[in-house]
Amino acid sequence: MYLQDFKYYSPDSVMEVCQLLSKFGDSAKAYCGGTDILPKMKNGLLEPEVLISLKNIADLKKIEYVEGKGVVIGGACTHNDLVFSKLLEKRYSAVSKAAETMAANQIRHMGTVAGNIASAVPSADIPPILITLNASLTLVGTQGERTLPLEEVFIGPGKTVLANDEIITEIIIPDQKYTGSGYYKFALRKSGALAVVGVAATINVEEDMIKDVKIALGAVSPTPVRAKEAEKFLIGKKISNELLEEAGSIASGECKPISDFRASAEYRTDLVRIYTKRVLEQITKKENS
Repeated sequence: MYLQDFKYYSPDSVMEVCQLLSKFGDSAKAYCGGTDILPKMKNGLLEPEVLISLKNIADLKKIEYVEGKGVVIGGACTHNDLVFSKLLEKRYSAVSKAAETMAANQIRHMGTVAGNIASAVPSADIPPILITLNASLTLVGTQGERTLPLEEVFIGPGKTVLANDEIITEIIIPDQKYTGSGYYKFALRKSGALAVVGVAATINVEEDMIKDVKIALGAVSPTPVRAKEAEKFLIGKKISNELLEEAGSIASGECKPISDFRASAEYRTDLVRIYTKRVLEQITKKENS
Protein backbone atom coordinates (compact mmCIF):
# COMPACT_ATOMS: atom_id res chain seq x y z
CA MET A 1 0.00 0.00 0.00
CA TYR A 2 0.98 3.64 -0.48
CA LEU A 3 1.54 5.95 2.47
CA GLN A 4 -1.27 8.41 3.07
CA ASP A 5 -0.50 12.14 2.93
CA PHE A 6 1.03 13.61 6.09
CA LYS A 7 2.92 16.67 7.28
CA TYR A 8 6.60 16.16 8.08
CA TYR A 9 8.67 18.06 10.63
CA SER A 10 12.36 17.63 11.42
CA PRO A 11 13.17 19.90 14.39
CA ASP A 12 16.63 20.50 15.85
CA SER A 13 15.80 20.26 19.55
CA VAL A 14 13.99 17.95 21.95
CA MET A 15 11.72 20.73 23.19
CA GLU A 16 10.60 21.53 19.62
CA VAL A 17 9.62 17.87 19.22
CA CYS A 18 7.62 17.96 22.45
CA GLN A 19 5.90 21.21 21.50
CA LEU A 20 4.88 19.78 18.14
CA LEU A 21 3.56 16.61 19.80
CA SER A 22 1.56 18.77 22.21
CA LYS A 23 0.24 20.98 19.41
CA PHE A 24 -0.97 18.18 17.14
CA GLY A 25 -1.99 15.70 19.86
CA ASP A 26 -3.03 12.19 18.86
CA SER A 27 -2.70 13.00 15.16
CA ALA A 28 1.11 13.23 15.49
CA LYS A 29 3.81 10.61 15.95
CA ALA A 30 7.50 11.08 16.69
CA TYR A 31 9.89 8.65 15.05
CA CYS A 32 13.56 8.10 14.31
CA GLY A 33 14.40 4.75 12.70
CA GLY A 34 10.88 4.13 11.38
CA THR A 35 11.17 0.33 11.54
CA ASP A 36 7.91 0.06 13.51
CA ILE A 37 5.81 3.01 12.43
CA LEU A 38 6.45 3.01 8.66
CA PRO A 39 5.38 -0.62 8.04
CA LYS A 40 2.23 0.05 10.08
CA MET A 41 1.50 3.11 7.96
CA LYS A 42 2.05 1.19 4.72
CA ASN A 43 -0.36 -1.50 5.88
CA GLY A 44 -3.01 0.99 6.97
CA LEU A 45 -2.66 0.10 10.65
CA LEU A 46 -1.59 3.62 11.60
CA GLU A 47 -2.55 6.88 9.91
CA PRO A 48 -0.85 9.85 11.59
CA GLU A 49 -1.45 13.24 10.02
CA VAL A 50 1.91 14.50 11.27
CA LEU A 51 5.32 12.78 11.47
CA ILE A 52 8.04 14.35 13.61
CA SER A 53 11.58 13.15 12.99
CA LEU A 54 14.25 13.02 15.72
CA LYS A 55 17.10 12.51 13.25
CA ASN A 56 18.45 16.08 13.43
CA ILE A 57 18.99 16.06 17.20
CA ALA A 58 22.67 15.23 17.60
CA ASP A 59 22.56 14.99 21.41
CA LEU A 60 20.31 11.93 21.16
CA LYS A 61 22.91 9.93 19.22
CA LYS A 62 25.59 9.59 21.91
CA ILE A 63 26.68 6.67 24.06
CA GLU A 64 28.88 8.02 26.83
CA TYR A 65 29.89 7.63 30.45
CA VAL A 66 28.64 10.45 32.67
CA GLU A 67 30.13 10.77 36.16
CA GLY A 68 27.45 10.32 38.80
CA LYS A 69 25.01 8.83 36.29
CA GLY A 70 26.67 5.88 34.58
CA VAL A 71 26.49 4.85 30.94
CA VAL A 72 24.03 7.06 29.07
CA ILE A 73 22.53 5.86 25.78
CA GLY A 74 20.88 8.58 23.70
CA GLY A 75 17.30 8.13 22.56
CA ALA A 76 18.27 8.06 18.86
CA CYS A 77 20.97 5.39 19.21
CA THR A 78 20.36 2.36 17.03
CA HIS A 79 20.68 -1.28 18.00
CA ASN A 80 23.88 -1.49 15.98
CA ASP A 81 25.24 1.46 17.94
CA LEU A 82 24.91 -0.80 20.99
CA VAL A 83 26.42 -3.77 19.18
CA PHE A 84 29.57 -1.84 18.21
CA SER A 85 29.96 0.42 21.26
CA LYS A 86 33.41 0.00 22.84
CA LEU A 87 32.08 1.53 26.07
CA LEU A 88 29.29 -1.04 26.35
CA GLU A 89 31.63 -3.85 25.37
CA LYS A 90 33.87 -2.86 28.28
CA ARG A 91 31.22 -2.22 30.93
CA TYR A 92 28.03 -4.04 29.91
CA SER A 93 28.84 -6.44 27.09
CA ALA A 94 25.59 -8.36 27.69
CA VAL A 95 23.67 -5.35 26.36
CA SER A 96 25.68 -5.39 23.12
CA LYS A 97 25.18 -9.13 22.75
CA ALA A 98 21.42 -8.86 23.37
CA ALA A 99 21.18 -6.13 20.72
CA GLU A 100 22.99 -8.38 18.26
CA THR A 101 20.31 -11.08 18.60
CA MET A 102 17.62 -8.70 17.44
CA ALA A 103 16.22 -8.74 13.89
CA ALA A 104 18.28 -8.49 10.72
CA ASN A 105 21.30 -6.23 10.34
CA GLN A 106 19.32 -3.71 8.24
CA ILE A 107 16.75 -3.34 11.03
CA ARG A 108 19.44 -3.03 13.70
CA HIS A 109 21.10 -0.35 11.60
CA MET A 110 17.94 1.78 11.50
CA GLY A 111 15.81 0.86 14.50
CA THR A 112 16.48 2.71 17.75
CA VAL A 113 16.63 1.36 21.28
CA ALA A 114 14.27 4.05 22.57
CA GLY A 115 11.81 3.29 19.78
CA ASN A 116 11.95 -0.40 20.65
CA ILE A 117 11.18 0.43 24.28
CA ALA A 118 8.39 2.88 23.39
CA SER A 119 6.69 0.33 21.11
CA ALA A 120 6.38 -1.97 24.16
CA VAL A 121 6.42 -5.21 22.18
CA PRO A 122 6.38 -8.09 24.73
CA SER A 123 9.00 -10.06 22.77
CA ALA A 124 11.56 -7.22 22.61
CA ASP A 125 15.12 -8.35 23.36
CA ILE A 126 16.64 -5.24 24.93
CA PRO A 127 14.30 -4.42 27.87
CA PRO A 128 14.94 -7.64 29.87
CA ILE A 129 18.73 -7.21 30.01
CA LEU A 130 18.42 -3.49 30.75
CA ILE A 131 15.95 -4.19 33.56
CA THR A 132 18.40 -6.58 35.24
CA LEU A 133 21.00 -3.78 35.10
CA ASN A 134 18.69 -1.34 36.92
CA ALA A 135 18.32 0.88 33.84
CA SER A 136 16.18 3.99 33.96
CA LEU A 137 14.77 6.33 31.31
CA THR A 138 14.86 10.09 31.04
CA LEU A 139 11.55 11.31 29.63
CA VAL A 140 11.13 14.87 28.39
CA GLY A 141 7.84 16.62 27.61
CA THR A 142 6.39 20.11 27.60
CA GLN A 143 5.86 19.86 31.37
CA GLY A 144 9.52 19.11 32.02
CA GLU A 145 11.79 16.14 32.60
CA ARG A 146 11.37 13.00 34.70
CA THR A 147 13.32 9.81 35.31
CA LEU A 148 11.67 6.41 35.74
CA PRO A 149 13.01 2.88 36.27
CA LEU A 150 12.64 1.02 32.99
CA GLU A 151 10.58 -1.78 34.51
CA GLU A 152 7.93 0.78 35.58
CA VAL A 153 7.46 2.15 32.05
CA PHE A 154 5.51 -0.78 30.55
CA ILE A 155 1.81 -1.19 31.31
CA GLY A 156 0.75 -3.63 28.58
CA PRO A 157 1.41 -4.76 25.00
CA GLY A 158 2.03 -1.60 23.00
CA LYS A 159 1.35 0.60 26.04
CA THR A 160 3.68 2.66 28.23
CA VAL A 161 3.35 5.44 30.80
CA LEU A 162 4.72 8.03 28.35
CA ALA A 163 2.49 11.08 27.92
CA ASN A 164 1.53 12.07 24.37
CA ASP A 165 4.09 14.88 24.32
CA GLU A 166 6.94 12.92 25.93
CA ILE A 167 9.90 11.24 24.28
CA ILE A 168 12.70 9.06 25.63
CA THR A 169 15.91 11.10 25.55
CA GLU A 170 18.19 8.80 27.57
CA ILE A 171 18.56 5.23 28.73
CA ILE A 172 20.78 5.22 31.82
CA ILE A 173 22.67 2.18 33.14
CA PRO A 174 23.99 3.14 36.59
CA ASP A 175 27.33 2.13 38.06
CA GLN A 176 26.97 -1.16 39.92
CA LYS A 177 28.90 -4.15 41.17
CA TYR A 178 28.26 -7.37 39.29
CA THR A 179 30.21 -10.46 38.29
CA GLY A 180 28.13 -11.74 35.39
CA SER A 181 25.33 -10.66 33.08
CA GLY A 182 23.69 -12.33 30.11
CA TYR A 183 20.67 -12.80 27.87
CA TYR A 184 19.44 -16.08 26.39
CA LYS A 185 16.80 -16.18 23.69
CA PHE A 186 14.85 -18.97 22.05
CA ALA A 187 13.51 -18.21 18.57
CA LEU A 188 12.27 -20.20 15.59
CA ARG A 189 15.31 -19.18 13.52
CA LYS A 190 18.95 -18.81 14.48
CA SER A 191 18.98 -15.09 13.71
CA GLY A 192 16.59 -12.26 13.03
CA ALA A 193 13.50 -13.83 14.60
CA LEU A 194 11.26 -12.62 17.40
CA ALA A 195 11.90 -14.20 20.76
CA VAL A 196 9.61 -17.04 21.74
CA VAL A 197 11.20 -16.70 25.18
CA GLY A 198 13.93 -14.36 26.39
CA VAL A 199 15.65 -14.60 29.77
CA ALA A 200 18.13 -12.06 31.12
CA ALA A 201 20.03 -12.14 34.39
CA THR A 202 22.66 -10.08 36.19
CA ILE A 203 24.41 -11.47 39.25
CA ASN A 204 26.97 -10.54 41.89
CA VAL A 205 28.83 -13.52 43.37
CA GLU A 206 31.46 -13.46 46.12
CA GLU A 207 33.27 -16.67 47.09
CA ASP A 208 30.57 -18.78 45.40
CA MET A 209 27.88 -16.99 47.43
CA ILE A 210 25.16 -15.12 45.55
CA LYS A 211 25.03 -11.60 46.98
CA ASP A 212 22.56 -10.15 44.50
CA VAL A 213 20.74 -11.26 41.36
CA LYS A 214 18.09 -9.93 39.02
CA ILE A 215 16.22 -12.04 36.47
CA ALA A 216 13.89 -10.63 33.80
CA LEU A 217 11.70 -12.58 31.39
CA GLY A 218 10.60 -11.47 27.93
CA ALA A 219 7.87 -12.72 25.55
CA VAL A 220 6.08 -14.63 28.32
CA SER A 221 3.87 -11.92 29.84
CA PRO A 222 2.13 -8.76 28.60
CA THR A 223 5.25 -6.83 29.66
CA PRO A 224 8.81 -7.80 30.63
CA VAL A 225 8.57 -9.30 34.11
CA ARG A 226 11.02 -9.81 36.93
CA ALA A 227 11.30 -13.33 38.38
CA LYS A 228 11.37 -11.97 41.92
CA GLU A 229 10.64 -15.23 43.72
CA ALA A 230 13.51 -16.92 41.91
CA GLU A 231 15.74 -13.98 42.86
CA LYS A 232 14.80 -14.28 46.53
CA PHE A 233 15.45 -18.00 46.43
CA LEU A 234 18.98 -17.51 45.07
CA ILE A 235 20.26 -14.65 47.24
CA GLY A 236 22.47 -15.76 50.11
CA LYS A 237 23.04 -19.28 48.79
CA LYS A 238 26.11 -21.02 47.41
CA ILE A 239 26.06 -21.84 43.72
CA SER A 240 25.24 -25.42 42.77
CA ASN A 241 23.64 -27.17 39.84
CA GLU A 242 20.64 -28.10 41.99
CA LEU A 243 20.22 -24.49 43.13
CA LEU A 244 20.16 -23.12 39.59
CA GLU A 245 17.79 -25.85 38.44
CA GLU A 246 15.34 -25.01 41.22
CA ALA A 247 15.62 -21.30 40.40
CA GLY A 248 14.59 -22.11 36.83
CA SER A 249 11.56 -24.01 38.07
CA ILE A 250 10.55 -21.12 40.32
CA ALA A 251 10.97 -18.59 37.49
CA SER A 252 8.75 -20.68 35.22
CA GLY A 253 5.91 -20.11 37.67
CA GLU A 254 6.28 -16.33 37.51
CA CYS A 255 5.24 -15.79 33.88
CA LYS A 256 1.89 -15.60 32.10
CA PRO A 257 2.59 -16.74 28.53
CA ILE A 258 0.04 -17.01 25.75
CA SER A 259 -0.32 -19.65 23.06
CA ASP A 260 0.17 -18.46 19.49
CA PHE A 261 1.48 -19.74 16.15
CA ARG A 262 5.06 -19.72 17.45
CA ALA A 263 4.60 -21.72 20.67
CA SER A 264 2.06 -22.89 23.21
CA ALA A 265 1.87 -21.38 26.69
CA GLU A 266 3.02 -24.70 28.16
CA TYR A 267 6.07 -24.84 25.90
CA ARG A 268 7.01 -21.26 26.74
CA THR A 269 6.71 -22.01 30.45
CA ASP A 270 9.08 -24.94 30.13
CA LEU A 271 11.50 -22.84 28.08
CA VAL A 272 11.61 -20.29 30.91
CA ARG A 273 12.69 -23.07 33.27
CA ILE A 274 15.40 -24.28 30.88
CA TYR A 275 16.72 -20.89 29.79
CA THR A 276 16.76 -19.41 33.29
CA LYS A 277 19.04 -22.22 34.38
CA ARG A 278 21.19 -21.83 31.27
CA VAL A 279 21.73 -18.10 31.64
CA LEU A 280 22.50 -18.49 35.35
CA GLU A 281 25.01 -21.23 34.56
CA GLN A 282 26.65 -19.03 31.95
CA ILE A 283 26.99 -15.92 34.13
CA THR A 284 28.26 -17.82 37.19
CA LYS A 285 31.13 -19.50 35.38
CA LYS A 286 34.51 -18.66 36.89
CA GLU A 287 35.57 -16.63 33.85
CA ASN A 288 32.70 -14.20 34.51
CA SER A 289 33.82 -13.60 38.07
